[in-house]
Amino acid sequence: MSDLAFSVGDRVQVATLPPFLKTAETMPMLRPPDLVSVGEEGVVLEQKMGGYWSVRFERGAFLIDSRYLERVS
Repeated sequence: MSDLAFSVGDRVQVATLPPFLKTAETMPMLRPPDLVSVGEEGVVLEQKMGGYWSVRFERGAFLIDSRYLERVS
């Protein structure tokens, strides 16, 4: 997906699981990918450098590459 595919506040869902998750905190930590599931919906909080998006899910906010996300229609 293009980096401009999402806007802040958009609802997105996980299309495929990334190999790991990075928390969207001041000091990010690597977390296992099973904290979110394929199809789980979240809300875009902000765009980060390198095609990453900060997305709030039920179990926390994570930095996820846009290639693992798709917009909820």
